[in-house]
Amino acid sequence: MNRQPLIVVVGAGSFGTALGNVLSRNENIKVQLLSIEEDVVKSINETGVNQTYFPNIQLNRNLSATTDKDILQQAVAILFVVPSSIAVQYISSIKDCIPENALLINCAKGFGKNDIIISDFLSETFVNDVAALKGPSFSIEVINNMPTGYTFACKKREPFDTFIKYAKNTNMKFDYTTDMLSVELLSIMKNVYAIILGIVDAHLGSINARFLVFTNVIHEMRKALIVFGGNDDTFFNYCGIGDFGLTALNDLSRNRTMGLFIGKGFIPDIESNNVTLEGQHSLNILYSKLKEKQQNKSTSKDFPILFELYKLMNTRSYDRRTFIYNIINNKRR
Repeated sequence: MNRQPLIVVVGAGSFGTALGNVLSRNENIKVQLLSIEEDVVKSINETGVNQTYFPNIQLNRNLSATTDKDILQQAVAILFVVPSSIAVQYISSIKDCIPENALLINCAKGFGKNDIIISDFLSETFVNDVAALKGPSFSIEVINNMPTGYTFACKKREPFDTFIKYAKNTNMKFDYTTDMLSVELLSIMKNVYAIILGIVDAHLGSINARFLVFTNVIHEMRKALIVFGGNDDTFFNYCGIGDFGLTALNDLSRNRTMGLFIGKGFIPDIESNNVTLEGQHSLNILYSKLKEKQQNKSTSKDFPILFELYKLMNTRSYDRRTFIYNIINNKRR
């Protein structure tokens, strides 16, 4: 009897649990969550419920959890669903357990240690096939198997063809690209620019103004992709306009919610947040990298919306009314 292929989801937080739960609908594979949270693992295995993140949802019986990193040695695919701020360090700590034939998939949305793109770190560290999986996906809908679009990015087509077989019997819908750089950058930028839409909505409460800014932001994000060497056509995959729209316009988004607070006059302290706000963490890194890429060009003129947010978040005396005025009256270049 052939053993079922094992898919390991590294991370048993809200999105890791949701992704593992939906994949476990395929009874031809085995899905296991790898977590450092012993209480979460115990809860899932003993009650079938992740009491910490989804206390009211019964998980599929095909899903289990473990704290034993040696389980990775049996995996045919490993999905990394941990906060980007710790991804590089954690993956480095378990790298000796990762087999060379396993497909490695980055699902984290943000820069890793030393401002590295996490899929780049995976490619530099392992000989394995490396992919990125990104798209407009709130955990609460994923865990309930709502139809959800994902962009699967990989330099080779074969890993994608294999992965979609693992997603059988789910409502996961896919598009495919080889443009991993753009997929990763879009997943970072959308969190940054979502803050801006939140600020505008909270301050003005105008649908017209919202979509004026939304359109200009899309234009600026596409310009940034080109500066970084990506393909702006990738913006029209699920990972692009779909994920940005979800994050920027829906109040379930943490980064949009932070923007709403700022628009009402509250500037959150990044060090005091108990939740992961990838946009705030990524803002300074993204701005710095754009300046480096631009060299002698003016980042403030070529990327005025990002520049205004950078000033607002780094200059406590900068008035949000001035920020709004400059955003609304930005002349597209």
